Amino acid sequence: MKKLVLTGAAGRLGSYLREPLAKMCDTLVSTDIVDDIGTLYDGETYAKGDLASLDDMMRVLEGADMVVHMGAYADEGPFEKLLGPNFVGAYNIWEAAYQRGLKRVVYGSSIHAVGMHPKTDFIDTEVRHRPDTFYGLAKCFAEDLGSMYWDKRGLESVHMRILSCAQVTNARALGSWLSYDDLIQLTQRSIETPVTGFSVVYGVSNNDRAPVDNSKASFLGYRPKDNAEQFADKILAETGPLDSQDKGHMCHGGPFASVELGNSGVATMNIVDDTKKI
Repeated sequence: MKKLVLTGAAGRLGSYLREPLAKMCDTLVSTDIVDDIGTLYDGETYAKGDLASLDDMMRVLEGADMVVHMGAYADEGPFEKLLGPNFVGAYNIWEAAYQRGLKRVVYGSSIHAVGMHPKTDFIDTEVRHRPDTFYGLAKCFAEDLGSMYWDKRGLESVHMRILSCAQVTNARALGSWLSYDDLIQLTQRSIETPVTGFSVVYGVSNNDRAPVDNSKASFLGYRPKDNAEQFADKILAETGPLDSQDKGHMCHGGPFASVELGNSGVATMNIVDDTKKI
């Protein structure tokens, strides 16, 4: 592959994708809104760009084969705050990809697109959208956008519906954890699979307690290797009784399912910032 583009390259998940993606192509163009992302990997270049600007996305996607779209405002917030980067940004990626003749968009979607489904439901990739926040609503929008651009314009997309890609620090993560190695594998399979059409796959590791059914996405060849059960004894020993009336414990979206619309979900979570440094 000649050229890949990675949006959200300055983010935590983007930091783990940069090196393996750079090895898959002649040129990796990493992009974000920061001035620079420091030391670059072999074959990697950096282009500052604003997702809310179609002109910027047209510029960074020129000559690309595919784009891995991980850029977004990565939390719940007022609708107006998410409108530019998350809603308009998704449109700009798909429209620029179409105009530039890309084959596929690989998108960092989220469990929050279906976050209000109860965890007692073993949901598959065809379950109806049931967003838990404006953030989740933006993921629904991008998934539907991808479906429409495939049906109407023949632009493929794989929507990696990530559950939780961070260190395991709570009981929910025993089921929802996606390790960084499995994130890399999932992204690589989403790029390498010859034909995907419009596809949705859950981004989750091989956890004993995984609450979702990924079988309909098996054609991608994604076979996660890590299992959060290794953390279970420690986490459960530290966890007190959970409130069965709290939607944050009972719904797939976790804390995002219980916060008021517009209020941060990340603020209620103990996410360790282990952004990869070169």
